[in-house]
Amino acid sequence: MRNSRVNFIVKVGVFSAAAFILQLIGSMMSLKVAGFLEIEISDLPAIIMSFALGPWAGVLVELIKNLLHLTVTSTGGVGEFANFIMNGSSVLVCGLVYAHHKTKRNAELALAISVVTLILVGIAANLYIMLPLYMPDADFNTKFALTLYTIAPFNLCKGTALSVISMLVYKKISRLIK
Repeated sequence: MRNSRVNFIVKVGVFSAAAFILQLIGSMMSLKVAGFLEIEISDLPAIIMSFALGPWAGVLVELIKNLLHLTVTSTGGVGEFANFIMNGSSVLVCGLVYAHHKTKRNAELALAISVVTLILVGIAANLYIMLPLYMPDADFNTKFALTLYTIAPFNLCKGTALSVISMLVYKKISRLIK
């Protein structure tokens, strides 16, 4: 029992470190949409852990990645909070769906549902939490337009790209994890 717990902690730690490094690389590349949406693949390790060890492993990777990123942030923690809320929800749903039937088809379904979750949670979190913190003086219509026409399409593209990459690498990596 103790050995399996240590094994779990080590795997989550290694994948959290990988996620943090991918996030740093993404930040250094400075590929941004609308000045604040970073194009990076740091959620890939969380998706893989969610598939391999269950949904909470993926959520822990997201949490640790964002806590580590607080040490180098320029967003005052708002960006990390947004990243955790949106991607943590997406990874949680993905892992919950996949856990019921671990098949390729169910993995595809889990990833599709996680993309929808990312979009919906992204809309709600940005509209009611993040944008009011970033743009306190902007009116609701401006925030709504930014959320609907910039953030939601960005999350659709990001989630789809992560899903494709996950499908390409998961089976190869899963052999090493288990």
